[in-house]
Amino acid sequence: MSVNSTNGTGGTGGTNGTGDGANTVLAAGCVLWRRAPYGNAGLELCLVHRPKYDDWSHPKGKLHRGEDPLAAALREVLEETGHHCVPGARLGTVRYPVQGRPKQVDYWAGEASGGAFRANDEVDRVLWLSPAAARERLTQPRDRLLVDALLNALHTA
Repeated sequence: MSVNSTNGTGGTGGTNGTGDGANTVLAAGCVLWRRAPYGNAGLELCLVHRPKYDDWSHPKGKLHRGEDPLAAALREVLEETGHHCVPGARLGTVRYPVQGRPKQVDYWAGEASGGAFRANDEVDRVLWLSPAAARERLTQPRDRLLVDALLNALHTA
């Protein structure tokens, strides 16, 4: 999956000389999911609220120099949600401009494997929602496509 959008928000930094050019901001994240804990056979997805942008999104963040994208995705999930996760299928790459620079975010499915949320400087709230409710809550339409990609990946696994 590759999504291009012109209405991006978010920070800058974390550039790398690979990808779509030397000015591309490289980031990675996961669509964090778990089996619903209340005897329901359904799934819940974890969304993060970033007060700086007042948005709801999937956990993600910029790569450190030389960092592997999957390692960055797992690190960002832990930093933003307090949850460890088991990586699953690669869900795709999302591309969009941020403050005049291209940003590229690689995403994976991530099954929550334990942890607990603590509010921090970047994320003040998390919500565990059904896929339908998560789709409605997500601020950016491009993030809704990742919900579909996760459901497709889990269905074919």
